[in-house]
Amino acid sequence: MRDLSASWVWEKPIDSNHGQSKSSQKMEYSFQSEMGSGENVEHSTDEHQEGGSPYPQMSSMSPVKLMRRKMRQERRDLRTAQLIQQNKETDYQMAAAAVERSKSLDTTVKGKYSIWRRDYDNPNSDSTLKLMRDQIVMAKAYAYIAKSKNESNLYNSLTQHSRESQRAIGEANSDTELHPSALDQAKAMGHVLSIAKDQLYDCAMIARKFRAMLQSTEENVNALKKKSAFLIQLAAKTVPKGLHCLPLQLAAEYYLQGYHKKQDRDKEKLEDPSLYHYAIFSDNVLATSVVVNSTVLHAKEPEKHVFHIVTDKLNFAAMRMWFLVNPPPKATIQVENIDDFRWLNSSYCSVLRQLESARIKEYYFKANHPSSISAGADNLKYRNPKYLSMLNHLRFYLPEVYPNLDKILFLDDDIVVQKDLTPLWSIDLQGMVNGAVETCKESFHRFDKYLNFSNPKISENFDQNACGWAFGMNIFDLKEWKRRNITGIYHHWQDMNEDRTLWKLGTLPPGLITFYNLTYPLDRGWHVLGLGYDPALNQTAIDNAAVVHYNGNYKPWLDLAVSKYKSYWSKYVMYDNPYLRLCNISE
Repeated sequence: MRDLSASWVWEKPIDSNHGQSKSSQKMEYSFQSEMGSGENVEHSTDEHQEGGSPYPQMSSMSPVKLMRRKMRQERRDLRTAQLIQQNKETDYQMAAAAVERSKSLDTTVKGKYSIWRRDYDNPNSDSTLKLMRDQIVMAKAYAYIAKSKNESNLYNSLTQHSRESQRAIGEANSDTELHPSALDQAKAMGHVLSIAKDQLYDCAMIARKFRAMLQSTEENVNALKKKSAFLIQLAAKTVPKGLHCLPLQLAAEYYLQGYHKKQDRDKEKLEDPSLYHYAIFSDNVLATSVVVNSTVLHAKEPEKHVFHIVTDKLNFAAMRMWFLVNPPPKATIQVENIDDFRWLNSSYCSVLRQLESARIKEYYFKANHPSSISAGADNLKYRNPKYLSMLNHLRFYLPEVYPNLDKILFLDDDIVVQKDLTPLWSIDLQGMVNGAVETCKESFHRFDKYLNFSNPKISENFDQNACGWAFGMNIFDLKEWKRRNITGIYHHWQDMNEDRTLWKLGTLPPGLITFYNLTYPLDRGWHVLGLGYDPALNQTAIDNAAVVHYNGNYKPWLDLAVSKYKSYWSKYVMYDNPYLRLCNISE
């Protein structure tokens, strides 16, 4: 034990002086013992004398003994250092093991709750709150029995305590938010429930009442879910005031200041296959600016990057004006109007042909009708007109839009770039057309999630366990696309789904079908999804991703956005821009 370091001994702070004196006594005794009978120790006669030393002074000693003493001290020092080092290594190993164990914990799933569990007595942050809510449920059940048995006094007492408990709870979500009288109220309610149990307990009647309460609660929950789904969809489709103002201001300036007469710069770069080309199809000026800004900022050679932006005629002037007055450093920008693509008409495009159907218009553009709302959240999600927008489906016509390019990187307008993307062009797609990050984990995001495998047209042609992938950041080989006639495959399946029996939602299901067995899986680090709906994503994966994607309803430019993810997007917004200040767009 004498070789153990001082860090292994725990002492109370108040005893530190006492411990020091005892320690010095032990050291002195040990030292004198080791000196042996032949070692003479003399103390200074006056330790407090000026210039005196408080330590023992050695009389003459043989060199051998001095050497032994020195070696013993060196061994002690070495042993102490080893013990301290071992202690640090042990602490580090324990910390590392704790981190590894924490990775296996699923923090998104809450544990089951029961007031009858033995560990209910543990001091949880909401134990009193849960107890009071359970008491209210029990009080309602006993009040029903009391009323049926004409126990008016007990009935009145139960209902009164229920109201008081509900007032004490209020809007609290934890014990710290409860009213100060909550604990006393819980005790009083417990006393009343004890009396009710003694007088009214009837297992059969309580079971019937609980079943009725459960059914009523489920109906209320379903109604609230439908209401919530409708409001979320409505909020997701609503354009914030600032984003509505911005294109109006830009469009007005575009024509008033004569910017519509200006020609695009670096036209020779627009069809140069040796450069890095991006396709962005959007009607959102601010979102598109973030995509371009974040990409150029991380590009090692921005002068070699060309952005092809396509928007609609309503936003064309605003989009072009923005990039004329805010050009990204060195990069090339082309803004086009989708209505100028004369070849994109209903005789060629399946989606445009379907839009001419009165039945399709009614299905998609009457989503706010009461009959649609009552059908539930999924129905509302499927019946969003944006999924028939040609800007959304233009991704299936890339070789027609850019006939002279060999490869192009498609980017959604709700992504943020965090690394240089140029290595994507050098990836060998091994004869595939589409390079994308796969999204399947266990049973999630496989083909059966998106397609109707009860239809033989689907089940006979596709594997329901095939892995899904993500639109939003895709590298396309346009030469291979044209060789395999990918657009023709897309038209074939889009025509077959005119009655919406093969799939319901958006562009991903037809994309999975069109590029089936033609998609090369990219490393997951290239594209991390879910920032628009999942608040429990892995933070390290987000920080290390080349592209983060706000797919979902909680877009970063909306008030619905997940607050902890918003900064990844907002740091690329030019909040000091005069047009943004004019429209009160701020962090």
